[in-house]
Amino acid sequence: MSRMGDVLAGIHAAWEFDSDSVLIRYERGLRTPKLLSALGERRIPLAAIGRVTLTPGKRGTVVLQAEPRPGADPLMEAAAGQLKEGCDPYRLVLPAERETLAEYYADELRAQLTDSGPAERFLVDAPEVPLSFKAYDGKASFDGRTVRFRWFWTGASSAKWKAGDQSFAVSALTGVEWRSPEVFEGHLRLLRGEAVPAQADQDPATVVFGLGYGPVHESLPFAAAVLAAVRGRGSAAPAVPAAVAPRRDPADIAERIRHLGELHLAGLVTDEEFSAKKAELLAEL
Repeated sequence: MSRMGDVLAGIHAAWEFDSDSVLIRYERGLRTPKLLSALGERRIPLAAIGRVTLTPGKRGTVVLQAEPRPGADPLMEAAAGQLKEGCDPYRLVLPAERETLAEYYADELRAQLTDSGPAERFLVDAPEVPLSFKAYDGKASFDGRTVRFRWFWTGASSAKWKAGDQSFAVSALTGVEWRSPEVFEGHLRLLRGEAVPAQADQDPATVVFGLGYGPVHESLPFAAAVLAAVRGRGSAAPAVPAAVAPRRDPADIAERIRHLGELHLAGLVTDEEFSAKKAELLAEL
């Protein structure tokens, strides 16, 4: 392998080569894809890489591409092939005049690869927790052990309001399903090994995305961290015990009760459901 500390700098990123890994540092700037800026840097063990290619790029560039082994990187597993080319964290774009140097590093990397098959466990670290982001219909948060959805009255469906805010222990989940907000009907669904509603906006285990809500650079690292925790590789932070959880803002509770009343008047919530949910909200004060 190259000498420890060798650096290959490209557009939006630089790769630093170690004896057993590649440290990828992403630039922070207006022209850098937001996902890469949010990732900051990632250490990729050579054992996680299955293939390395060097191909011509656009406008006088070449592209050095490392392809992770299936199952090695929680971020790429959660993305499931939905990332745009420019957001690929394993892609380094270089000026064409650096092709010879890029080929040297590509050959060095290839010589160190030992396996291209599926990995038995995640080899690349997941994004650090705690994490949170705003979806269209609620706020999602994750502390390493529990995923929480708090619904927004302006976006959540009546089905989600009836179900109330949700908490899901990692131990009760079987996986996650992330659909990019850059395609039609993006969402983050928590999988629990049971049948789920066909429509994401009717599923209390799903938050839906919209224009400006659930962007890739926020929702994908979140999904990756949850997936890693589900498979036993999350860097779990201590969850806040329910007994010491902060009380809700009274104004927020009042707004929720007002919206619940509107659903009741519209016939979307029964008398019993209205009374039970109102009592539940008042108990949070």
